[in-house]
Amino acid sequence: MDSRLLENSAFVPNSAKAGEAEQAPARTEPGLSLSIPNLITLGRILLVPVVVWSIISGEMLVSFSLFLVAGASDAVDGFLAKRFHMASELGAYLDPLADKALLMSIYVALGIARALPISLVILVVSRDIMIISGFMLAWLVNKPMRVRPHPVSKLNTLMQILLAALVLAERSFGFILGWLEVTGIVLVAVLTLLSISFYLAAWFRHMNAFAAGH
Repeated sequence: MDSRLLENSAFVPNSAKAGEAEQAPARTEPGLSLSIPNLITLGRILLVPVVVWSIISGEMLVSFSLFLVAGASDAVDGFLAKRFHMASELGAYLDPLADKALLMSIYVALGIARALPISLVILVVSRDIMIISGFMLAWLVNKPMRVRPHPVSKLNTLMQILLAALVLAERSFGFILGWLEVTGIVLVAVLTLLSISFYLAAWFRHMNAFAAGH
């Protein structure tokens, strides 16, 4: 998985997949066609319950292996979509959804397994719920919003992925990360709070500007 994942959190096709579609508009498949990249992405979604089960069951080596498989599949479907012009409208929405579902499920499962602080898990999940709710509200009141990922949010997603990988690796192979894990937890918490503030500021600016224009 890469730093697209989040910030793709709004599930708006401004993700990397959407960017690929913009680079070759004539080759982009419209609608809900199931291409090979889309099938790979669906497979990543099907991994979610298996990863959650493996973490909660204490099968950390299994969960770490599946985490690596998911990351590899993300890279593969992105390569295929770009190299062979298989980008699609469905993929632009489905890919970030799959990545977000997997990452958030891993965080929740690690929280349940006491491998990550519950407070951090609540903060990370609440951020995404808040962002999605804000976009849904804007759409419901007929003020649709498109937001490009802020650099802080991209960094936040990268740190979330790295922290999840470190914790899974630590539990899988029995080594102790110590200060490195603590540093990762602090960085994710700080970046998540900063990301929330940036998205809230952008949301309020959008709603106020939309109201002023009408």
